[in-house]
Amino acid sequence: MKSYSINELLQAPPLNQKVEVNGWVKTFRSNRFIALNDGSTIQNIQCVVDFEQFDEELLKKIATGAALKISGVLVESLGKGQSVEIQAEEISVHGISDPDSYPIQPKKHSMEFLREHAHLRIRTNTFAAVMRVRSALSFAIHAYFQKNGFYYFHAPIITGSDAEGAGEMFRVSTLDPKNPPLTDNGDVNYKEDFFGKETNLTVSGQLEAEAYAMGLGKVYTFGPTFRAENSNTSRHLAEFWMIEPEMAFYDLKDNMDLAEDFIKNIISYLLENCEEDLAFLEKRLLDEEKTKPMAERSEMKLREKLKFVVDNEFIRITYTEAIEILRNSKPNKKKKFKFLINEWGADLQSEHERYLVEKHFKCPVILFDYPAKIKAFYMRLNEDGKTVRAMDILFPGIGEIVGGSQREERLDVLNEKIAALGIDEKELWWYLDLRKFGTAIHSGFGLGFERMVQFATGMGNIRDVIPFPRTPQNAEF
Repeated sequence: MKSYSINELLQAPPLNQKVEVNGWVKTFRSNRFIALNDGSTIQNIQCVVDFEQFDEELLKKIATGAALKISGVLVESLGKGQSVEIQAEEISVHGISDPDSYPIQPKKHSMEFLREHAHLRIRTNTFAAVMRVRSALSFAIHAYFQKNGFYYFHAPIITGSDAEGAGEMFRVSTLDPKNPPLTDNGDVNYKEDFFGKETNLTVSGQLEAEAYAMGLGKVYTFGPTFRAENSNTSRHLAEFWMIEPEMAFYDLKDNMDLAEDFIKNIISYLLENCEEDLAFLEKRLLDEEKTKPMAERSEMKLREKLKFVVDNEFIRITYTEAIEILRNSKPNKKKKFKFLINEWGADLQSEHERYLVEKHFKCPVILFDYPAKIKAFYMRLNEDGKTVRAMDILFPGIGEIVGGSQREERLDVLNEKIAALGIDEKELWWYLDLRKFGTAIHSGFGLGFERMVQFATGMGNIRDVIPFPRTPQNAEF
Protein backbone atom coordinates (compact mmCIF):
# COMPACT_ATOMS: atom_id res chain seq x y z
CA MET A 1 0.00 0.00 0.00
CA LYS A 2 1.30 3.44 -0.89
CA SER A 3 2.13 5.77 1.97
CA TYR A 4 0.99 9.33 1.27
CA SER A 5 1.92 12.66 2.76
CA ILE A 6 -1.09 14.54 4.12
CA ASN A 7 -0.45 17.30 1.61
CA GLU A 8 -0.70 14.79 -1.24
CA LEU A 9 -4.00 13.47 0.08
CA LEU A 10 -5.48 16.94 0.34
CA GLN A 11 -4.17 18.22 -3.00
CA ALA A 12 -5.22 15.23 -5.13
CA PRO A 13 -7.35 12.94 -2.96
CA PRO A 14 -7.61 9.31 -4.17
CA LEU A 15 -11.20 9.00 -2.96
CA ASN A 16 -12.58 5.63 -1.89
CA GLN A 17 -9.14 4.05 -2.00
CA LYS A 18 -7.15 2.58 0.84
CA VAL A 19 -4.32 4.88 1.92
CA GLU A 20 -1.62 4.97 4.55
CA VAL A 21 -0.36 8.03 6.44
CA ASN A 22 2.20 8.67 9.17
CA GLY A 23 2.22 11.64 11.49
CA TRP A 24 1.81 13.08 14.96
CA VAL A 25 -1.43 13.40 16.85
CA LYS A 26 -2.65 16.97 17.24
CA THR A 27 -5.86 16.02 19.06
CA PHE A 28 -7.85 12.87 19.84
CA ARG A 29 -11.47 13.81 20.47
CA SER A 30 -14.15 11.60 21.98
CA ASN A 31 -11.99 8.51 21.43
CA ARG A 32 -13.19 8.77 17.84
CA PHE A 33 -11.54 11.61 15.88
CA ILE A 34 -7.77 11.79 15.47
CA ALA A 35 -6.35 14.98 13.94
CA LEU A 36 -3.05 13.91 12.38
CA ASN A 37 -0.30 16.14 11.00
CA ASP A 38 2.96 15.13 9.31
CA GLY A 39 4.53 18.55 8.65
CA SER A 40 3.86 18.51 4.90
CA THR A 41 1.05 21.07 5.23
CA ILE A 42 -0.52 23.25 7.87
CA GLN A 43 -3.72 21.23 7.45
CA ASN A 44 -4.41 18.15 9.56
CA ILE A 45 -6.20 15.11 8.25
CA GLN A 46 -9.05 13.68 10.31
CA CYS A 47 -8.96 9.96 10.94
CA VAL A 48 -12.22 8.47 12.17
CA VAL A 49 -11.86 5.59 14.60
CA ASP A 50 -14.60 3.03 15.25
CA PHE A 51 -14.02 2.46 18.93
CA GLU A 52 -15.32 -1.10 18.84
CA GLN A 53 -12.83 -2.19 16.15
CA PHE A 54 -9.73 -1.37 18.17
CA ASP A 55 -8.24 -2.67 21.37
CA GLU A 56 -8.81 -0.37 24.33
CA GLU A 57 -5.14 -0.63 25.32
CA LEU A 58 -4.11 0.66 21.88
CA LEU A 59 -6.47 3.63 22.13
CA LYS A 60 -5.00 4.52 25.53
CA LYS A 61 -1.64 5.06 23.80
CA ILE A 62 -3.08 7.66 21.44
CA ALA A 63 -2.58 11.14 22.87
CA THR A 64 -1.37 14.54 21.66
CA GLY A 65 2.20 14.19 20.42
CA ALA A 66 2.13 10.45 19.76
CA ALA A 67 3.50 9.24 16.41
CA LEU A 68 1.15 6.96 14.47
CA LYS A 69 0.76 5.03 11.25
CA ILE A 70 -2.86 4.87 10.13
CA SER A 71 -4.31 3.08 7.14
CA GLY A 72 -7.88 3.10 5.93
CA VAL A 73 -10.21 4.30 3.20
CA LEU A 74 -10.14 7.97 2.18
CA VAL A 75 -13.69 9.31 1.89
CA GLU A 76 -15.46 12.63 1.56
CA SER A 77 -16.01 14.16 4.97
CA LEU A 78 -19.53 14.90 6.21
CA GLY A 79 -18.21 17.09 9.00
CA LYS A 80 -17.14 20.72 8.94
CA GLY A 81 -13.53 21.83 8.63
CA GLN A 82 -12.21 19.18 6.26
CA SER A 83 -12.99 17.97 2.76
CA VAL A 84 -11.81 14.38 3.22
CA GLU A 85 -11.14 12.01 6.08
CA ILE A 86 -9.74 8.54 6.63
CA GLN A 87 -11.96 5.77 7.96
CA ALA A 88 -9.27 4.11 10.07
CA GLU A 89 -8.88 0.34 9.66
CA GLU A 90 -5.39 -0.20 11.09
CA ILE A 91 -3.44 1.87 13.62
CA SER A 92 0.20 1.34 14.63
CA VAL A 93 1.90 3.39 17.32
CA HIS A 94 5.45 4.44 16.38
CA GLY A 95 5.98 6.22 19.68
CA ILE A 96 3.73 7.14 22.57
CA SER A 97 3.62 10.58 24.21
CA ASP A 98 2.97 11.13 27.90
CA PRO A 99 -0.06 13.46 27.97
CA ASP A 100 0.86 14.76 31.41
CA SER A 101 4.38 15.92 30.51
CA TYR A 102 4.20 16.68 26.77
CA PRO A 103 4.75 20.48 26.59
CA ILE A 104 3.06 21.23 23.26
CA GLN A 105 -0.58 20.88 24.19
CA PRO A 106 -3.43 22.05 21.88
CA LYS A 107 -3.63 25.52 23.38
CA LYS A 108 -1.95 28.90 22.96
CA HIS A 109 1.65 29.03 24.20
CA SER A 110 3.81 32.12 24.65
CA MET A 111 6.78 32.61 22.32
CA GLU A 112 9.11 32.58 25.31
CA PHE A 113 7.73 29.22 26.46
CA LEU A 114 8.22 27.79 22.98
CA ARG A 115 11.82 29.07 22.82
CA GLU A 116 12.46 27.11 26.00
CA HIS A 117 11.18 24.04 24.14
CA ALA A 118 12.78 24.80 20.78
CA HIS A 119 13.28 21.07 20.10
CA LEU A 120 9.49 20.59 20.11
CA ARG A 121 8.12 23.93 18.93
CA ILE A 122 8.22 22.75 15.30
CA ARG A 123 5.11 20.70 16.24
CA THR A 124 3.09 23.93 16.47
CA ASN A 125 1.30 25.39 13.45
CA THR A 126 3.16 28.69 13.75
CA PHE A 127 6.67 27.27 13.69
CA ALA A 128 5.88 24.65 11.08
CA ALA A 129 4.54 27.43 8.82
CA VAL A 130 7.57 29.64 9.46
CA MET A 131 10.02 26.83 8.70
CA ARG A 132 8.23 25.82 5.52
CA VAL A 133 8.43 29.45 4.37
CA ARG A 134 12.11 29.50 5.36
CA SER A 135 12.72 26.37 3.29
CA ALA A 136 10.87 27.77 0.28
CA LEU A 137 12.80 31.02 0.54
CA SER A 138 16.11 29.10 0.59
CA PHE A 139 15.12 27.25 -2.58
CA ALA A 140 14.03 30.48 -4.29
CA ILE A 141 17.38 32.13 -3.50
CA HIS A 142 19.43 29.30 -4.96
CA ALA A 143 17.10 29.03 -7.97
CA TYR A 144 17.41 32.75 -8.73
CA PHE A 145 21.19 32.82 -8.70
CA GLN A 146 21.57 29.55 -10.59
CA LYS A 147 19.16 30.81 -13.26
CA ASN A 148 21.13 34.04 -13.60
CA GLY A 149 24.59 32.62 -14.14
CA PHE A 150 25.98 32.74 -10.60
CA TYR A 151 28.19 30.07 -9.04
CA TYR A 152 27.57 28.96 -5.46
CA PHE A 153 30.70 29.75 -3.44
CA HIS A 154 31.43 28.27 -0.01
CA ALA A 155 33.21 30.93 2.03
CA PRO A 156 35.38 29.78 4.96
CA ILE A 157 33.73 29.87 8.37
CA ILE A 158 37.08 30.29 10.16
CA THR A 159 38.92 33.45 9.16
CA GLY A 160 41.97 35.49 10.08
CA SER A 161 40.49 38.78 8.79
CA ASP A 162 37.63 40.99 9.94
CA ALA A 163 35.55 42.00 6.91
CA GLU A 164 33.45 44.52 8.83
CA GLY A 165 36.24 45.97 10.94
CA ALA A 166 33.98 45.93 13.99
CA GLY A 167 36.02 43.56 16.11
CA GLU A 168 32.88 41.77 17.40
CA MET A 169 34.14 38.30 16.51
CA PHE A 170 34.18 34.91 18.19
CA ARG A 171 37.71 33.62 18.76
CA VAL A 172 38.63 30.16 17.49
CA SER A 173 41.42 28.58 19.50
CA THR A 174 42.71 25.28 20.85
CA LEU A 175 44.94 26.94 23.44
CA ASP A 176 44.37 26.21 27.12
CA PRO A 177 42.39 29.25 28.35
CA LYS A 178 43.74 28.78 31.89
CA ASN A 179 47.35 28.52 30.85
CA PRO A 180 47.97 29.85 27.33
CA PRO A 181 51.52 30.20 25.98
CA LEU A 182 52.79 33.77 26.26
CA THR A 183 55.23 35.89 24.28
CA ASP A 184 58.11 37.76 25.91
CA ASN A 185 55.76 40.75 26.13
CA GLY A 186 53.19 38.76 28.09
CA ASP A 187 50.69 38.52 25.23
CA VAL A 188 49.05 35.26 24.17
CA ASN A 189 51.34 33.56 21.69
CA TYR A 190 48.99 32.59 18.88
CA LYS A 191 51.88 31.17 16.86
CA GLU A 192 51.45 28.08 19.05
CA ASP A 193 47.71 27.91 18.34
CA PHE A 194 46.21 25.40 15.89
CA PHE A 195 46.35 27.75 12.89
CA GLY A 196 49.53 29.52 13.97
CA LYS A 197 47.72 32.87 14.21
CA GLU A 198 44.70 34.46 15.82
CA THR A 199 41.52 33.25 14.09
CA ASN A 200 37.80 33.90 14.45
CA LEU A 201 34.40 32.82 13.22
CA THR A 202 33.53 34.86 10.16
CA VAL A 203 31.15 37.80 10.16
CA SER A 204 31.01 37.79 6.35
CA GLY A 205 32.17 35.78 3.37
CA GLN A 206 32.42 38.91 1.24
CA LEU A 207 36.18 39.34 1.02
CA GLU A 208 36.74 35.75 -0.06
CA ALA A 209 33.78 35.97 -2.46
CA GLU A 210 35.42 39.01 -4.09
CA ALA A 211 38.45 36.85 -4.86
CA TYR A 212 36.34 34.23 -6.59
CA ALA A 213 34.27 36.77 -8.49
CA MET A 214 37.57 37.88 -10.01
CA GLY A 215 37.83 34.51 -11.74
CA LEU A 216 34.27 33.19 -12.06
CA GLY A 217 32.60 36.53 -12.76
CA LYS A 218 29.50 36.11 -10.58
CA VAL A 219 29.39 34.14 -7.32
CA TYR A 220 27.19 34.04 -4.24
CA THR A 221 27.56 32.77 -0.70
CA PHE A 222 24.72 31.39 1.39
CA GLY A 223 26.02 30.22 4.71
CA PRO A 224 26.33 30.80 8.45
CA THR A 225 28.01 33.91 9.82
CA PHE A 226 28.63 35.01 13.39
CA ARG A 227 28.77 38.22 15.38
CA ALA A 228 29.77 38.45 19.04
CA GLU A 229 27.64 41.52 19.63
CA ASN A 230 26.16 41.60 23.12
CA SER A 231 22.74 42.60 21.84
CA ASN A 232 19.58 41.09 23.28
CA THR A 233 17.12 42.62 20.82
CA SER A 234 14.37 41.18 18.63
CA ARG A 235 16.52 41.89 15.54
CA HIS A 236 19.89 40.34 16.40
CA LEU A 237 21.35 36.84 16.51
CA ALA A 238 24.88 35.70 17.30
CA GLU A 239 24.65 33.02 14.59
CA PHE A 240 22.77 33.81 11.41
CA TRP A 241 22.79 33.07 7.69
CA MET A 242 23.90 35.49 5.00
CA ILE A 243 23.42 35.68 1.25
CA GLU A 244 26.26 37.61 -0.37
CA PRO A 245 26.54 37.86 -4.16
CA GLU A 246 29.70 39.38 -5.67
CA MET A 247 29.87 40.41 -9.31
CA ALA A 248 32.88 41.40 -11.43
CA PHE A 249 32.34 44.31 -13.83
CA TYR A 250 29.21 45.53 -11.94
CA ASP A 251 29.02 49.16 -10.87
CA LEU A 252 26.68 50.53 -8.17
CA LYS A 253 23.72 50.90 -10.55
CA ASP A 254 24.11 47.29 -11.72
CA ASN A 255 24.26 46.25 -8.08
CA MET A 256 21.04 48.07 -7.21
CA ASP A 257 19.28 46.66 -10.28
CA LEU A 258 20.27 43.12 -9.32
CA ALA A 259 19.29 43.50 -5.67
CA GLU A 260 15.84 44.84 -6.53
CA ASP A 261 15.17 42.12 -9.09
CA PHE A 262 16.45 39.43 -6.71
CA ILE A 263 14.23 40.52 -3.82
CA LYS A 264 11.12 40.82 -5.99
CA ASN A 265 11.76 37.40 -7.48
CA ILE A 266 12.15 35.50 -4.22
CA ILE A 267 9.14 37.19 -2.60
CA SER A 268 7.04 36.44 -5.71
CA TYR A 269 8.03 32.80 -5.31
CA LEU A 270 6.68 32.78 -1.75
CA LEU A 271 3.40 34.38 -2.79
CA GLU A 272 2.96 31.74 -5.48
CA ASN A 273 4.07 28.69 -3.50
CA CYS A 274 3.32 29.31 0.19
CA GLU A 275 -0.27 30.50 0.03
CA GLU A 276 -1.61 28.37 2.91
CA ASP A 277 1.22 29.15 5.29
CA LEU A 278 1.19 32.87 4.50
CA ALA A 279 -2.59 32.99 5.01
CA PHE A 280 -2.19 31.32 8.40
CA LEU A 281 0.68 33.63 9.42
CA GLU A 282 -1.30 36.66 8.26
CA LYS A 283 -4.26 35.70 10.45
CA ARG A 284 -1.92 35.04 13.36
CA LEU A 285 -0.37 38.49 12.91
CA LEU A 286 -3.79 40.16 12.73
CA ASP A 287 -4.83 38.50 15.98
CA GLU A 288 -1.57 39.59 17.61
CA GLU A 289 -1.97 43.17 16.39
CA LYS A 290 -5.40 43.44 18.02
CA THR A 291 -3.63 43.38 21.39
CA LYS A 292 -1.44 46.39 20.48
CA PRO A 293 -2.29 50.09 20.75
CA MET A 294 -3.63 51.51 17.47
CA ALA A 295 -0.48 53.59 16.93
CA GLU A 296 1.70 50.46 16.94
CA ARG A 297 -0.41 48.42 14.52
CA SER A 298 0.78 47.80 10.99
CA GLU A 299 -1.07 49.62 8.24
CA MET A 300 -0.74 46.58 5.94
CA LYS A 301 -1.60 42.92 6.26
CA LEU A 302 1.23 40.44 5.78
CA ARG A 303 0.56 39.51 2.17
CA GLU A 304 -0.19 43.14 1.31
CA LYS A 305 3.27 44.01 2.62
CA LEU A 306 4.85 41.33 0.45
CA LYS A 307 2.91 42.49 -2.62
CA PHE A 308 3.87 46.08 -1.75
CA VAL A 309 7.52 45.12 -2.30
CA VAL A 310 6.86 43.12 -5.46
CA ASP A 311 4.52 45.61 -7.14
CA ASN A 312 6.36 48.89 -6.47
CA GLU A 313 9.46 50.26 -8.14
CA PHE A 314 12.10 50.96 -5.53
CA ILE A 315 12.75 54.69 -5.16
CA ARG A 316 16.46 55.54 -5.34
CA ILE A 317 17.78 58.60 -3.54
CA THR A 318 21.13 59.67 -2.18
CA TYR A 319 21.89 59.73 1.51
CA THR A 320 22.19 63.52 1.23
CA GLU A 321 18.65 63.80 -0.19
CA ALA A 322 17.35 61.50 2.54
CA ILE A 323 18.94 63.63 5.26
CA GLU A 324 17.17 66.73 3.92
CA ILE A 325 13.82 64.92 3.84
CA LEU A 326 14.29 63.67 7.38
CA ARG A 327 15.57 66.96 8.74
CA ASN A 328 12.49 68.75 7.40
CA SER A 329 9.99 66.03 8.37
CA LYS A 330 7.26 66.58 10.96
CA PRO A 331 8.53 63.85 13.33
CA ASN A 332 11.96 65.50 13.37
CA LYS A 333 10.67 69.07 13.77
CA LYS A 334 8.24 68.00 16.50
CA LYS A 335 10.97 65.90 18.14
CA LYS A 336 9.03 62.65 17.73
CA PHE A 337 12.10 60.79 16.51
CA LYS A 338 14.10 59.16 19.29
CA PHE A 339 17.25 60.10 17.35
CA LEU A 340 16.87 63.59 15.91
CA ILE A 341 18.44 64.41 12.56
CA ASN A 342 20.38 67.65 12.86
CA GLU A 343 23.29 67.39 10.49
CA TRP A 344 24.74 65.52 7.53
CA GLY A 345 26.77 62.48 8.54
CA ALA A 346 24.29 61.01 11.02
CA ASP A 347 23.98 57.23 11.00
CA LEU A 348 20.34 56.53 10.14
CA GLN A 349 18.28 54.46 12.58
CA SER A 350 15.37 52.12 11.91
CA GLU A 351 12.83 54.86 12.71
CA HIS A 352 14.30 57.10 10.00
CA GLU A 353 14.43 54.31 7.45
CA ARG A 354 10.83 53.29 8.12
CA TYR A 355 9.65 56.89 7.87
CA LEU A 356 11.14 57.18 4.38
CA VAL A 357 9.49 53.93 3.25
CA GLU A 358 6.14 53.99 5.05
CA LYS A 359 5.32 57.68 5.31
CA HIS A 360 7.25 59.74 2.79
CA PHE A 361 7.64 57.61 -0.35
CA LYS A 362 5.19 54.78 0.46
CA CYS A 363 7.35 52.26 -1.40
CA PRO A 364 10.67 50.48 -0.83
CA VAL A 365 13.66 52.81 -0.94
CA ILE A 366 17.30 52.39 -1.94
CA LEU A 367 19.64 54.90 -0.33
CA PHE A 368 23.10 55.32 -1.85
CA ASP A 369 26.27 57.41 -1.61
CA TYR A 370 26.70 57.33 2.16
CA PRO A 371 29.31 59.24 4.19
CA ALA A 372 32.58 57.33 4.10
CA LYS A 373 33.08 57.66 7.85
CA ILE A 374 30.03 55.50 8.69
CA LYS A 375 30.74 52.76 6.14
CA ALA A 376 33.29 49.95 5.77
CA PHE A 377 36.81 50.37 4.37
CA TYR A 378 36.23 48.30 1.21
CA MET A 379 33.56 50.60 -0.28
CA ARG A 380 34.58 52.68 -3.30
CA LEU A 381 35.32 56.30 -2.53
CA ASN A 382 33.43 58.83 -4.65
CA GLU A 383 35.10 61.73 -6.40
CA ASP A 384 33.89 64.14 -3.68
CA GLY A 385 36.26 62.39 -1.26
CA LYS A 386 33.63 62.19 1.49
CA THR A 387 31.04 59.67 0.29
CA VAL A 388 31.28 56.06 -0.82
CA ARG A 389 29.39 54.00 -3.39
CA ALA A 390 27.32 52.24 -0.75
CA MET A 391 23.65 51.32 -0.97
CA ASP A 392 21.02 50.10 1.51
CA ILE A 393 17.56 48.79 0.67
CA LEU A 394 14.83 49.82 3.11
CA PHE A 395 11.60 47.87 3.68
CA PRO A 396 8.34 48.64 5.48
CA GLY A 397 8.17 47.47 9.08
CA ILE A 398 11.84 46.56 9.25
CA GLY A 399 14.05 49.32 7.82
CA GLU A 400 17.34 48.18 6.28
CA ILE A 401 17.20 44.68 4.84
CA VAL A 402 20.07 44.76 2.31
CA GLY A 403 23.43 46.49 2.48
CA GLY A 404 25.91 46.60 -0.37
CA SER A 405 28.36 48.66 -2.34
CA GLN A 406 30.63 49.00 -5.30
CA ARG A 407 33.96 47.77 -3.95
CA GLU A 408 37.14 49.86 -3.98
CA GLU A 409 39.20 48.46 -6.86
CA ARG A 410 41.99 51.08 -6.79
CA LEU A 411 45.03 49.84 -4.89
CA ASP A 412 46.35 53.26 -3.90
CA VAL A 413 42.99 54.42 -2.51
CA LEU A 414 42.44 51.15 -0.65
CA ASN A 415 45.91 51.34 0.88
CA GLU A 416 45.19 54.87 2.12
CA LYS A 417 41.89 53.80 3.69
CA ILE A 418 43.44 50.77 5.39
CA ALA A 419 46.27 52.90 6.80
CA ALA A 420 43.85 55.57 8.05
CA LEU A 421 41.82 52.93 9.92
CA GLY A 422 44.91 51.28 11.42
CA ILE A 423 44.22 47.93 9.74
CA ASP A 424 47.28 45.69 9.39
CA GLU A 425 47.80 45.34 5.64
CA LYS A 426 49.76 42.13 6.25
CA GLU A 427 46.47 40.50 7.25
CA LEU A 428 44.91 41.56 3.94
CA TRP A 429 47.85 40.98 1.61
CA TRP A 430 45.84 38.61 -0.55
CA TYR A 431 42.89 41.05 -0.72
CA LEU A 432 45.26 43.78 -1.89
CA ASP A 433 46.70 41.39 -4.48
CA LEU A 434 43.30 41.42 -6.19
CA ARG A 435 43.93 45.11 -6.92
CA LYS A 436 47.37 44.36 -8.35
CA PHE A 437 46.52 41.54 -10.72
CA GLY A 438 43.73 42.30 -13.18
CA THR A 439 41.71 44.69 -11.05
CA ALA A 440 38.24 45.67 -12.26
CA ILE A 441 35.16 47.41 -10.98
CA HIS A 442 33.05 45.01 -8.97
CA SER A 443 30.12 45.12 -6.56
CA GLY A 444 28.08 43.04 -4.18
CA PHE A 445 25.56 43.10 -1.37
CA GLY A 446 24.54 41.19 1.72
CA LEU A 447 21.08 40.03 2.75
CA GLY A 448 20.58 38.71 6.27
CA PHE A 449 18.50 35.60 5.66
CA GLU A 450 16.71 35.64 9.02
CA ARG A 451 15.82 39.29 8.53
CA MET A 452 14.15 38.34 5.24
CA VAL A 453 12.35 35.36 6.81
CA GLN A 454 11.16 37.65 9.59
CA PHE A 455 9.79 40.11 7.04
CA ALA A 456 8.12 37.34 5.00
CA THR A 457 6.44 35.67 7.99
CA GLY A 458 5.57 38.70 10.12
CA MET A 459 7.23 37.21 13.18
CA GLY A 460 8.07 39.85 15.77
CA ASN A 461 11.30 38.30 17.04
CA ILE A 462 14.17 37.06 14.90
CA ARG A 463 14.73 34.19 17.37
CA ASP A 464 11.53 32.65 16.07
CA VAL A 465 12.61 32.33 12.42
CA ILE A 466 15.70 30.16 12.97
CA PRO A 467 15.43 26.59 14.31
CA PHE A 468 17.76 26.95 17.31
CA PRO A 469 18.65 30.59 18.04
CA ARG A 470 22.06 31.56 19.38
CA THR A 471 21.97 34.77 21.41
CA PRO A 472 23.88 36.23 24.40
CA GLN A 473 23.69 33.81 27.34
CA ASN A 474 21.84 31.24 25.22
CA ALA A 475 23.34 28.29 23.35
CA GLU A 476 20.80 25.67 24.41
CA PHE A 477 19.99 22.68 22.19
